[in-house]
Amino acid sequence: MDLLHSAGVQVVQYLQENYQGSQDWFLFISFAADLRNTFFILFPIWFHLCEAVGVKLIWVAVIGDWLNLVCKWILFGQRPYWWVRETGYYGNASSPVLQQFPLTCETGPGSPSGHAMGSAGVYYVMVTALLPCIQGARHGSCAARCLRSLLWLVFWAVQVCVCLSRVFLAAHFPHQVIAGVISGMVVAEAFHHIPSIYNASLRRYLGTTLFLFSFALGFYLLLKALGVDLLWSVEKAKRWCERPEWVHIETTPFAGLLRNLGILFGLGLALNSQMYLESCKGKMGQQLPFRLSCIAASLLVLHLFDSFDLPTDRELLFYVLSFCKSAAAHLCAVTLIPYCIAQVLRRGDKKIL
Repeated sequence: MDLLHSAGVQVVQYLQENYQGSQDWFLFISFAADLRNTFFILFPIWFHLCEAVGVKLIWVAVIGDWLNLVCKWILFGQRPYWWVRETGYYGNASSPVLQQFPLTCETGPGSPSGHAMGSAGVYYVMVTALLPCIQGARHGSCAARCLRSLLWLVFWAVQVCVCLSRVFLAAHFPHQVIAGVISGMVVAEAFHHIPSIYNASLRRYLGTTLFLFSFALGFYLLLKALGVDLLWSVEKAKRWCERPEWVHIETTPFAGLLRNLGILFGLGLALNSQMYLESCKGKMGQQLPFRLSCIAASLLVLHLFDSFDLPTDRELLFYVLSFCKSAAAHLCAVTLIPYCIAQVLRRGDKKIL
């Protein structure tokens, strides 16, 4: 692996030396590819335009990120920014110097890349959701083929940008981002063959949430009992990150897990509520002004939730509050906001009559 890692470090050095002027672009790409933007921006837009796509986005993102966590715990992948400081591969020669950035110091293991895996899965869902619209409108025409090609071109352009961004920031080796892209597409394609997620009961959402949490916690405790510390990467991040403020608790393995499970549980609670049935499943739910109003209000409310900082001095409390915050945010976006908007529009219609 040292040979593969050293080759990866050379790629990191090449990008940092020759594309230093693109630093802001790479930072933006890594920020945009974070799954937080899927949950708080892409999801409300897609859900209120096409409910099935929004639901699929959440399932693919949550399950994909959970699989990514388990794979990272199994593979014990290194990250460039700490590997060059610890390896004995270079012997007496000086180790390469890699520049660090505010988004470099991820605290989890490196393989496969979570950003690449999440981005590939999410964009694969969106592209495959748009393809039937093109095929239905202009089946077999030259324009349809061009549009399909354009969609896939955009998809791969996004993936290349995300991969280059993660390598430039010294957060991942090239082989880790490639593995992430492939894994994300596999997860998204798998959910294409699981239609039961679109009418899942609250019991199934609760059962899935408990299973994912219990498996991850049990796996962690089992290996810890065997003397394997799955949080080894957190200590490496704290030790080798140039600036302590760049190490965030939000990037620790359990922080992402609890956030994602809160979102999944909140979605299940919302989809099986009476308020959701009265607002989104009635005649009002088919009207474009209603849907656009829900999108605008949901984006605003989710932004407020996202901007609310949780206390980080006590780690366990942070995890619990992260779960509750995520569940409440998506419960509001799916149920409370559409219900309130539906009530306002109905009163307006009655006044006109």
